[in-house]
Amino acid sequence: MTRPQLHFCHANSYPAGTYSLLFRHLERHYDVGALDMHAHNPRYPVADGWRALAREVQDELAARYKEPVILVGHSLGGILSLMAAGAEPQRVRCVVLLDSPIVAGWRAWVLRGAKALGVDDRVSPAKASTRRRNLWPNDEAAYHHFAAKPMFAAWPEQVLRDYLAHGLVPHSEGVTLRFSRETETAVYRTLPHDIGALMRRKYPVPVGFIGGLDSVECRQAGLDATRRLVGRHFMRIPGGHLFPMERPDAAADAIHTMIQTLTRT
Repeated sequence: MTRPQLHFCHANSYPAGTYSLLFRHLERHYDVGALDMHAHNPRYPVADGWRALAREVQDELAARYKEPVILVGHSLGGILSLMAAGAEPQRVRCVVLLDSPIVAGWRAWVLRGAKALGVDDRVSPAKASTRRRNLWPNDEAAYHHFAAKPMFAAWPEQVLRDYLAHGLVPHSEGVTLRFSRETETAVYRTLPHDIGALMRRKYPVPVGFIGGLDSVECRQAGLDATRRLVGRHFMRIPGGHLFPMERPDAAADAIHTMIQTLTRT
């Protein structure tokens, strides 16, 4: 029996290989595909509103799949999935947002104003990403650097190993981040402030949301707009913004449950 096709879009700065353990759990039910790394193809430049990045997802779906697919996206990937499905709903069965809250209302106006004034670092993680360390003498040094940080210490060791296996490249002085620090910052600085417009009309495909109970991003963005978009297809599970890395087995179970509900809608 052919498994349903699921296309996954990763979060900012975490190449798709980071989610290898999550994919292995999902592959019990789905044929999982993913673009290896978003935001690094010059044909789809990072610009305000992420429209070119969403078009990259649309083109990837057109090239890769003959039938409509299930779109699952984490953070950046969730918003790109939502934009791509809204533009070409005939290619998508449903969308599952993983800690990708919708920024709308007064928060969207604050974001828009901050970008116009050039102070968007204050309302996004861009300030931290510009200073992020990106060079180590070798893979093990990089591993110990990340493992010592509370955020990464919450991940199973294999997930962190996968992140580094797919996220580091050789450098003349050792190894460096494959997802460039400059691109990560550019993505944060171009966050869409007009996603709320999607809720002004009936969204063309079913959408569900799964968020981390301890997600700082959900608290900052608020969840009212997200709830209006997804209705009863709303779920929170233990973990933070990076819950797919922290608990890939639980995340996979939640995604499968949400997809079953959405595809029965």
